[in-house]
Amino acid sequence: MLTNNILAQTTRQLQGPDWFILVCYFVVMLGIGLYFYRFMKGLKDYFTGGNTIPWWLSGVSYWMSSFSAFAFIAYSGLAYKYGLLGVTVYWVTVPATLFSVLFFATRWRRARLTSPVEYIETRYSPLLRQVFAWQGIPVKIIDDALKIVAIGAFISVSLGIGMGQAMFWSSVIMLAYTFMGGLWAVMVTDFVQFVVMMAAVLVLFPLAFHEAGGFGQVWHNSPPGFWYPVNEKFGWIYILTTVLMYCLSYSVNWSLVQRFYCVPTEKDARKVGWLVVFLNIIGPPLMFAPAMAARHFLGEGVADKAVYPLMCAKLLPAGMFGLVVAAMFSATMSMLSGDYNVCASVLTNDVYKRLIRPQSSNRELVVVGRLMTLLVGIVSLGIAFLMYRGEGESLFQNMVTLFSIAVAPVAVPMLGGLVSRRLSNGSSVVGFCIGLGLGLTLFLTLPREIEWQGMTWQRETVILLCSLVATLAATLIAMPFFPISPAAQARVDEFQARLSAPIGTLEEDKLPAGASGSAVLSPFRIVGTTIVLTGVMMLAIQPWIKTTGGSDPRTGTLALVLNLIIGGGLVVLGAIMIWVTRKPRSAPTPTGAVEP
Repeated sequence: MLTNNILAQTTRQLQGPDWFILVCYFVVMLGIGLYFYRFMKGLKDYFTGGNTIPWWLSGVSYWMSSFSAFAFIAYSGLAYKYGLLGVTVYWVTVPATLFSVLFFATRWRRARLTSPVEYIETRYSPLLRQVFAWQGIPVKIIDDALKIVAIGAFISVSLGIGMGQAMFWSSVIMLAYTFMGGLWAVMVTDFVQFVVMMAAVLVLFPLAFHEAGGFGQVWHNSPPGFWYPVNEKFGWIYILTTVLMYCLSYSVNWSLVQRFYCVPTEKDARKVGWLVVFLNIIGPPLMFAPAMAARHFLGEGVADKAVYPLMCAKLLPAGMFGLVVAAMFSATMSMLSGDYNVCASVLTNDVYKRLIRPQSSNRELVVVGRLMTLLVGIVSLGIAFLMYRGEGESLFQNMVTLFSIAVAPVAVPMLGGLVSRRLSNGSSVVGFCIGLGLGLTLFLTLPREIEWQGMTWQRETVILLCSLVATLAATLIAMPFFPISPAAQARVDEFQARLSAPIGTLEEDKLPAGASGSAVLSPFRIVGTTIVLTGVMMLAIQPWIKTTGGSDPRTGTLALVLNLIIGGGLVVLGAIMIWVTRKPRSAPTPTGAVEP
């Protein structure tokens, strides 16, 4: 088994300071879930945060929800094996986010949603809403299962336990606080997890290059093509196709769209996107370049999935190793908690409330929402057990293949409905069915690599391009045969009028004082407190940071200094956030606030 091969490559086990960091970290995470539990009074609170979540909190959550331990496992495996390519394939998110924020952030906020597929009924019909709900949930669950496999691989190496145990307990912990606290808990923990993850990354980056002999040594001793942004297997056509796929995916991804409509104003929605653009530029080199350096001290032949955990085990001293394990949990919890929450919102709104109990109360729907969150998590774990044997590169390609099949049939009607009055329900259904059917057919019939016109084409590239063309063509051809009825046209005109109305100008935007449990929440104090606790945890392990697994004794001194600087910085940052809230503050800007 692959897992046994990975475990055989390391003897590093967690020590007392590592366990101290992990236990404290999870206590803080569960504490946040319990804190927000009492504020979740209605469905809007649980799934949208009452539209009062600050843009900076939503932006960080957006970024954290776009990757997981999957990214560190899969992309670090690519960076170790191919070099700069591992960074390049993640930089495709930069133009994708730009596309999303420039063209759709304002529109999504003005759509005034509770769940992403609610828009489909508003713009098209109840039938298409149900089609998208039932199609989107399996795709999300399969994607989440890939993330559970990745965190399981990391924990399996770090703790020396079986893959099954690692995936099970990871899923239980991630489900616990999402189940309790709703979107507010997801957002706040995402921010804390962001801080923990960046602290770990900022420690590991210099340690890795120091162990490899410095950047100059890594540069000069790398194999040919190691610093090229593309290679023969993943060429420019593949990269540009992936950019296209991410442009479509980021603009319709349920959990990411949720970050646009949970903030108070459309200006805040745009700020969310710009913050993510910045983080997507600086994040990949910091996160994945250490794997490029690892090639020079781990040697060749290490399994892709094992590169990042082995690098951490070799370089990090006691305590810091636990911090990185916590960071991997952080990244994965951020993505999975967001996905669990948004899938539960669809199941609650579009299945239970619509098909089973239309007369259900808000309190009942919150209970159902929690049960749906639990269901999504259990099913994702079950699928993860069926697919955990993949390598890092294999996991990456499985993810790309999944999205190449699903993204075009969903994105065309969803984005088209935001910008056009002419798309009808019938033509959108035809385009969706044709595009999805062709994508599945190509997936079942094509080999991994296709030789055509003297070039090697990856299967996912062919699937995405063909599916996109087929969806667009079928939709346009079907439009004369499925014209918009007068009643549907009136509904479309009304929806487009909503998109033209700034937040605060419609009666539904008005939020009476005290009407929402989350309307009185301020994240500064709880976020500041948890950041202080994170810094204190890092400073508490300072006495144990003396030696590392690295070959150079000076690496231990470097780790000592880095831990002191980052831990002290977190204490100061958290204290400032707490100090800002020392005086009573007015409630956050209500949903109905009119923008300047």
